[in-house]
Amino acid sequence: MLAASSIGLSRLLETETSAVSLALDPLNADALISVITGDLNDPNNAPDLEALLSKARDALSFNLADARLYSLVGEIKYRQGETDEAYELFDQARKLSKTEIHALQRSIGRATETGDLSKAVGDIDILLRRWPNQFPAIADGLQAILSNPGGYNAMLTAITAEAPWRPSLFGALANDPKGLDYANRLLLDLNESIAPPKPVELAGVINGYIRQREYEQAYRLFLFTLSEQERKLGGYIFNSTFEPVSRDRPFDWQVRDQSGLEVTFATSQNAVEGEGGAIVRFLNTPVKNSALQQYIELPPGSYKLSLIASARNLKLPKELFWSVRCPAGEIARLNIPEGTFNRQAMSEEFSIGPDACRMQLLRLETSAIAESWRFRYVGTLVMHKLSIERNPS
Repeated sequence: MLAASSIGLSRLLETETSAVSLALDPLNADALISVITGDLNDPNNAPDLEALLSKARDALSFNLADARLYSLVGEIKYRQGETDEAYELFDQARKLSKTEIHALQRSIGRATETGDLSKAVGDIDILLRRWPNQFPAIADGLQAILSNPGGYNAMLTAITAEAPWRPSLFGALANDPKGLDYANRLLLDLNESIAPPKPVELAGVINGYIRQREYEQAYRLFLFTLSEQERKLGGYIFNSTFEPVSRDRPFDWQVRDQSGLEVTFATSQNAVEGEGGAIVRFLNTPVKNSALQQYIELPPGSYKLSLIASARNLKLPKELFWSVRCPAGEIARLNIPEGTFNRQAMSEEFSIGPDACRMQLLRLETSAIAESWRFRYVGTLVMHKLSIERNPS
């Protein structure tokens, strides 16, 4: 009865006080694994590998079906330089449990080193399906896999099959300057597959290029992943008639959250009185900053920014306008008038100099500096078409 009580107490303590737990029950495999793992990874003391190996083998003799112990013995042999025996033990651990985490990680590393990259990707898939939080552990090896044709094809096959770690893959590549081109290639290949790129994947990689100031690559990726329907909306401004097909990517319309207004896109068939476009409803409150924006890429030259819009009871205590901006400042501004009007045309000419920025930001904004209730915006604005045309040279 005392032995049973000690075993029960050992189980209770094993997660937090493994050494005490092991003293109470020397056969407690969970506690032993925790103690040996802690000793192996102690940054302050060099482990006594022979002593730890003896403890692990003793435990294995009482737990022949425990994959973790085979993996633990394998790790000790690996650190002793006996890699062939170590990998035999890792393989035995995988036979008992194909998702044994440490054996999987060692298997991935070995397959990558030996060039068996299809196996490496297969093991990565197993690891991340069972242990999704382990993605950072394999992230450093991604580029070695993707740089090899066989590894690249295996990775493409896995994400085409909607591997659950696909978002993590694109997130890691988009945040690594050296990974952007691999992500670009994967997205272009997926664009021709049964599992085309998701908006969040495209946005992440395009934004990655923008952070690196590789604007041409960012814009090319946007253009080359447009659907047939979306290609019809192309131009210096994408979707200049505000069709409700926005996918919230750079170089596409991005609606900014604003408490003082509502922005909706409607086709002429769905809009009130047949007036399609971007409908902005002001809610009788202050409005500060921008509501709608899009990155554009204009080469040096002379241009005209044009807007066709309608309004009902529009009251603008501070200016409401479209701007074209570079990081250094505003290049052009097109003011929108107050009042009620129907399909009114307005335009503004501007130039992009040879030394200006290679990518610009087109933005609908107000000139309000503070959200003062003295400056409340009221009414409805319907923007039917916003376009940029290049002037003849």
